Amino acid sequence: MVIVFVLVALLVLSVLVAGNWWLWRRLFRDTTRGPGFVRRFGVALIAGGWALTIGALVAERGGAPFWLQQVLAWPGFLWLALSIYLLLGVAAGEVVRPLLRRWLERRARAAEAVRDPEPVPEEVTAAASPATASVASTAQTSAQTSAPASGTTAVTTPAPASAPTAVTTPVPASGTTSATKSRPAPAPDEASAPTSTPTPTSTPDLPDPSRPLAAPTRRLFVSRVVAGAAAVAAVGTVGYGTYGVLRGPRVKRVTVPLAKLPRAAHGYRIAVVSDVHLGPVLGRGFAQKVVDTINGTQPDLIAVVGDLVDGSVKDLGPAAAPLAGLRARHGAFFVTGNHEYFSGAEQWVDEVRRLGLRPLENARTELPHFDLAGVNDIAGESEGQGPDFAKALGDRDKARACVLLAHQPVQIHDAVDHGVDLQLSGHTHGGQLWPGNFIADLANPTLAGLERYGDTQLYVSRGAGAWGPPTRVGAESDITVIELASRQA
Repeated sequence: MVIVFVLVALLVLSVLVAGNWWLWRRLFRDTTRGPGFVRRFGVALIAGGWALTIGALVAERGGAPFWLQQVLAWPGFLWLALSIYLLLGVAAGEVVRPLLRRWLERRARAAEAVRDPEPVPEEVTAAASPATASVASTAQTSAQTSAPASGTTAVTTPAPASAPTAVTTPVPASGTTSATKSRPAPAPDEASAPTSTPTPTSTPDLPDPSRPLAAPTRRLFVSRVVAGAAAVAAVGTVGYGTYGVLRGPRVKRVTVPLAKLPRAAHGYRIAVVSDVHLGPVLGRGFAQKVVDTINGTQPDLIAVVGDLVDGSVKDLGPAAAPLAGLRARHGAFFVTGNHEYFSGAEQWVDEVRRLGLRPLENARTELPHFDLAGVNDIAGESEGQGPDFAKALGDRDKARACVLLAHQPVQIHDAVDHGVDLQLSGHTHGGQLWPGNFIADLANPTLAGLERYGDTQLYVSRGAGAWGPPTRVGAESDITVIELASRQA
């Protein structure tokens, strides 16, 4: 067993290291021309982020000073969420990358074809218009005529600088001397002025927009575009998901018909809240938002179905204090979740009782129109405090409708065996961070919402808070108002 655990741990570690190396390569190495500050910054960011994440987890589980938990929790847990979506963004970029390269290559070839058209074939040149051929023939004849005839000599008469410039004509072979025509000499200032050629204005060496990028430049451009898009998408996703948690849970209303519910209980409202996860990130202010939201629904009964806290009563007692303000006609009830057993379940059972909630530890209470039962979470088995359905439901009147509070949906099978009409659960968070919903769906019979198992119905809340990263993506937090409906009505 130990060997299997070690092998699994090594496999997970290898995948984690390989994934983060790939993330660094795509975000920092491939987007730079060579070693330098950016690559070193990338190493520090990724390694430092994971160090904070591991530190936050160890500090929470190890009971470190609460101030240290708070210091590590925000950056550590947010990096955990951010790294997930950076990896997903880079993975999506692997699909986009070749498409973008092909587009740039086609654009480069098109631009090159416009700049360098194909040469005209000789057949086309030979078939040019007769006028063009005539002009070429005339030019050739003129050039031959302008050459001096055989046997003629040219006589030149030198002229002084001040004299008119002599223009000579060829002298025929018979000895006649050609007449010399003169023209005025240029003015002194014109003669002395140097002939100058205009100097073109120099321009900076800017890239030509119409010129295609070289292959190395294209690769760098594609890497930067893909990495930038992945980073923006990841930051935006985590930012919006964090805002969704911090603003507080939304109210969701669900009607559940029960065959055994008497007519007088038709429309009975149960406010279901789970997975608040008060801790180093979500504190007293968040607890007050939850209380205000629940009270605003004016429920007949409040059911807190586990994972209320992530920490000790000593550290989180002040954060949980607003729960004393919960108001319902038939009171507020509480069952433990797995995180209570990480935080000191017995102390928290005493604390919620002090705050006015009634714990149901494998117990049942008879309300005017139905039975309300609660069982401990499965995690309590390690402490001898696991769920006991026989104790909670064994001797009840099965003619009455029964509502069961149980933290984990997997407890539904025991509920079916004991004739429960409706089980209220949490635990799954609805997956919390997409695509974690696919994993959570495999581990639970119902991920979120209402489903039927035989004669028993199961409702699973996505939860009011969040564990680890204070972020939700694709699984909005909720407080659900279950409205019971009597079929007799």
